[in-house]
Amino acid sequence: MHPPPAVKPHVGLFITCLVDLFRPTVGFAAVKLLEDAGCTVAVPAAQTCCGQPAYNSGDRTNAQALARQVIAAFETFDYVVAPSGSCGGMIKHHYPNLFHDEPGWKTRAERLSAKTFELASFLTDVLNVERVSAAYAGVVTYHDSCSGLRELNVKLQPRRLLASVNGLSLREMEESEVCCGFGGSFCVKYPELSNRMISEKVDHILASGADTVLAGDLGCLLNMAGKLHREGATVQVRHVAEVLADLADIPAIGEPDRGAA
Repeated sequence: MHPPPAVKPHVGLFITCLVDLFRPTVGFAAVKLLEDAGCTVAVPAAQTCCGQPAYNSGDRTNAQALARQVIAAFETFDYVVAPSGSCGGMIKHHYPNLFHDEPGWKTRAERLSAKTFELASFLTDVLNVERVSAAYAGVVTYHDSCSGLRELNVKLQPRRLLASVNGLSLREMEESEVCCGFGGSFCVKYPELSNRMISEKVDHILASGADTVLAGDLGCLLNMAGKLHREGATVQVRHVAEVLADLADIPAIGEPDRGAA
């Protein structure tokens, strides 16, 4: 637990590629939650991919180039917050290692690392937010994404906030901490193994009896939504920020826009 900021924090929101391209409402939800908690929020136009795909593929040169861009875009903020444990983990844990042989950039990366947080963790651990003003009529289950859980220790924080949502009931699935099989390029390199993993995850989601599955990483959510749809399941898939920000009236991930012609 961190001491609460003495002044109104100026937060740079790292929007993430998947949110920007596939689910912008997660970004709007994050802004609402941060502003409701007393922050001023900016989304730097100069931000790019965090470099994680290149880093995980061994492309250190391009990972460094992207990391330099992100560091330059965000280093003036009091905090950097991402609605993603995956991107948050990249910035917080892997950026300093990227520049181990460049002292100047290493120092800048370490400074950025120290003030970078995943969204639910920032709200609870830094801002000491205990409840949100939201309602959700349904039974939800929660999937713990690998990076958020193992790199950033995000486990209890979203559940504490969900406990304050009116009408929401949380029902834990079996093996909530087990990977869904997405893993970025992992699902492309090892499709058979990935499919077996997401099949097992969907079985656990359905066995929980929940009508909605939540998570904090859009990659996991897209993977689960796709498999649930292919299996003909009616379970809704949403980013936890959308529920916490009371934006659950929008179509769930994978559902058609009800306002579309």
